[in-house]
Amino acid sequence: MRHLHDQVRIIDHRDPQSDVHLAEYRTTVEIVASECHRQPIVTAAPKTLGPRGAILIAAGVYFVVSSWVPGGPTLLYPLTLFTTWVHEMGHGLTALICGGSFLELVINRDAGGYARAGASHGWPDALVAAGGLLAPPLLGAVILGTVHGPKRARVFLGALALGIVLSLVFYVRSVTGIVAMSAVAAGLAWATWGAFRANPERRVLLAQFLAIILAVDTLTRMVSYAFMGAISTGETSDVGHIAENLGGHYKLWGVVITALAVSLLALGMYFAWRTPRALARKPG
Repeated sequence: MRHLHDQVRIIDHRDPQSDVHLAEYRTTVEIVASECHRQPIVTAAPKTLGPRGAILIAAGVYFVVSSWVPGGPTLLYPLTLFTTWVHEMGHGLTALICGGSFLELVINRDAGGYARAGASHGWPDALVAAGGLLAPPLLGAVILGTVHGPKRARVFLGALALGIVLSLVFYVRSVTGIVAMSAVAAGLAWATWGAFRANPERRVLLAQFLAIILAVDTLTRMVSYAFMGAISTGETSDVGHIAENLGGHYKLWGVVITALAVSLLALGMYFAWRTPRALARKPG
């Protein structure tokens, strides 16, 4: 017990020198703690889906649904009518830009359609005819090349939904067009304001899915149509109207339109593939 008391007494003993060291230690700890509070905590940023990945996933989903999913073409049918809407709106908006008129837009159940739109003879009317042919690849290229993040995707999908609603009010006059485009507009509005709040990058996938559909429509239906002088009803085709207004053979204009359409899509893909490298070169 005596030895224990001695140890207690010795441990409790403080000399002036030990107090100095203790003060220095406390000061050092306080400085380190304050430095830790001032320094920002660096955490790894969550990986985002780049434009390349979004396009590849969207293309994969499209080809799986269209080729291997039972009833896939039926599921995609409203979006097939959407491509017709883009084509006919291209005619109508080009007519308005050229100082002409845009009276109505009709979409048929077989995905055909027409726009009662036109401008004065010559270059204006030729541009109206070309506007419908080039509208799907132009819109597809814009999506491919620019809609690369959730914010842009939300703005684009919301603007597209609003555009469809306005067209329903002022131009769309067929039952098929009204029903189908109302459904598409409702889906886009839901994707913009109601869904994907926890996963906003899915909006990018949806936008790129629309781009893939427009690109496929361009490389299939539009290319074959671009080399037709007349349609099944005997009326002059779009390239036929271009030839009538500007001269030359309609097949020559089919080559020109096809080259422009493919170039637009290629340009959109170029910007989509270029963007990750451009961002990687930016400091920080």
